[in-house]
Amino acid sequence: MPLPAPVLPPNDVAAAPPDVSIVIPVFNEVDNLRELVERVGAAMAPSGYRFELIAVDDGSTDGSAELLGRLARDHGWLRAVPLARNYGQSSALQAGFDRVRGRYVVTLDADLQNEPLDIPLLLQRLEADPGVDMVSGWRRERQDAALSRRLPSRIANRLISRATRVPLHDYGCALKAYRRHIIDRIRLYGELHRFIPSLARDAGARIAEMPVRHHARTRGQSKYGIDRTFRVILDLVLIVFFMRYRQRPLHAFGGLGLWLATPGVLVLAYLLVLKLGGEDIGGRPLLLAGVMLVLIGAQLIVAGLTGEMLMRVYHEGQGRPQYHVRADGDRPTRDAERGG
Repeated sequence: MPLPAPVLPPNDVAAAPPDVSIVIPVFNEVDNLRELVERVGAAMAPSGYRFELIAVDDGSTDGSAELLGRLARDHGWLRAVPLARNYGQSSALQAGFDRVRGRYVVTLDADLQNEPLDIPLLLQRLEADPGVDMVSGWRRERQDAALSRRLPSRIANRLISRATRVPLHDYGCALKAYRRHIIDRIRLYGELHRFIPSLARDAGARIAEMPVRHHARTRGQSKYGIDRTFRVILDLVLIVFFMRYRQRPLHAFGGLGLWLATPGVLVLAYLLVLKLGGEDIGGRPLLLAGVMLVLIGAQLIVAGLTGEMLMRVYHEGQGRPQYHVRADGDRPTRDAERGG
């Protein structure tokens, strides 16, 4: 007697992998989810792309996770990923990135301020231009009524663009499209979701920007406040260090250490000359300043050397690559991969 055919779970997409994986982090958006899913489906169905929607619930407390589960049973292309608790937007995005299967990856927010109909336009840009690995949305005509959101956003965009040397008009727009290999190269933690374009550029991405539509929020509450500006500044320090000095920490810590130690040595040399001339230098504040500069400088240089040793362990001990090859570039031979 033949065995019955296996019954696939209702949220399993077609056997062939999708062309596009859409990742949406969700936190307390129960009022928007049903319309969001329907609008994503309406935007993608006529596009000709096989797609999946990965909705990651980031520990919602308003029933969003339960609603996503019900919607997933009704839509075969929807995959609901409920996290155990609220981890933050970066972790929610990474949970989605860990599960993507398409050759293109799209991100957007769940608040319906992004327009799902713009997704095929971003994908068409990637298809039309092989020299572009990421297309970032630009909310040229933002519909946020509050000046407390628009003004800090403009300041942050300019500051981030200058500091990271990745010029974009709108770092905060969640609507972005990527080639899969770029997503595979980056890892998000903390609150680094704001700096995905910078991380993508560091991973070798060639980035383009195009205007997208933006809608005012009609349901639910915004999760952003003015305090976000201060967190952005701290994260910006991290991302600049990460991009410029990750593989050469001695240049960062050691350079600063030399800048501090050099005037300290000059001060102590000056005081030594005075001491040899018979003057009393024991009570001079300049002596304390010179000693402190030398000690702090030496500590920073040692910190840089420690960072260099850790990077050596990171790359050599775990076999981590120090570079990325373009998707159409040459690959190492088996002997080269084995170190032969």
